[in-house]
Amino acid sequence: MGRTYKLRVAAEDEAALRKAAGLIDTQAKAYGKQYAYNDHQDLLAMVALTQITQLTKIQDSLRFKDTDLEQRLQSIDSVLDQILHPTQNSL
Repeated sequence: MGRTYKLRVAAEDEAALRKAAGLIDTQAKAYGKQYAYNDHQDLLAMVALTQITQLTKIQDSLRFKDTDLEQRLQSIDSVLDQILHPTQNSL
C-alpha cells in the first residue's frame, strides 16, 4: 500500500517480515483492481480475512495429520510391543 512502518524485529525474522509485507501489498493491490472500496483499510481487511481463512484451513489440516500420525505411531508401537514381548501379551 506504499507505506513503511518502523518495527523492531529480530534479525532472523526480518526477511520473513519483508516477504509478508510484500505479499500483503500485492494482494491488496489485486483486490483494489477487482473490487470497489472506500479506502485502503477495506483492502487490508479483505487481505486479513483471506489470510486468516487460509491459516485456519492449514491449522485444521495439520491437526488432522497430527491425530492420524499419532494413531499410526500407536499402532506401530503396539506391533513392536507384541514382537518384543510375546509372552507378556498372551496373558
